[in-house]
Amino acid sequence: MALVLLENVVKAYKIGDQVIRALDGINLRIDEGEFVAITGPSGSGKSTLMHLLGCLDTPTSGRMELFGRDLSSARGDTLAGVRNREIGFVFQSFNLLPKLDVVRNIELPLLYSGVPPAERRERAIEVAKSVGLGERLKNRPPQLSGGQCQRVAIARALVNRPKVVFGDEPTGNLDSHTGELVLEMFRSLSREGRTVILVTHDPDVAAVTNRVIEIKDGKVRREYAP
Repeated sequence: MALVLLENVVKAYKIGDQVIRALDGINLRIDEGEFVAITGPSGSGKSTLMHLLGCLDTPTSGRMELFGRDLSSARGDTLAGVRNREIGFVFQSFNLLPKLDVVRNIELPLLYSGVPPAERRERAIEVAKSVGLGERLKNRPPQLSGGQCQRVAIARALVNRPKVVFGDEPTGNLDSHTGELVLEMFRSLSREGRTVILVTHDPDVAAVTNRVIEIKDGKVRREYAP
């Protein structure tokens, strides 16, 4: 089943008198359960592509179908609902709230979904333990290592049981050993049958996936198995 289907997608921005086509006729399919990397140099369009796939934006033209729904012209509230229900994000900078402990950081997507407090806490603790944070539940981000903060971010991405998990340069702020541990967590998610999409310029990160989609000048230049 296709979770992502893009047909001749263009995303253009007007800067002064110029029109910049950040994405220039993208055709792309990602199926349920795939483990994919999207790569390319700075300015290639990969971040713009992630914004579309993550329901943070819509295309200027072309068809964008996600999770069986045509979202090509979706309104902001529709995109926000899909984002909250279907998508988990893991960012390079963690994006944790420093004054909240591990459990309350993980709970946040459930809070926005209206899940009752007792269920929120139960699910947050369960997923925290699943990523090895069972003894850190009451710690706040300043009391954690970079690798532990990224584990919190992964747990937060998983707590709403999304259909797809995005990692945006997920090892960018980590040393090589810790980065490898985080990548192993993504491998594990893939083995469990989750759809995982990593956006990266790092060939070592792309190499752990099953399919690499290389973007250049707003186009898909090639796809290959690493």
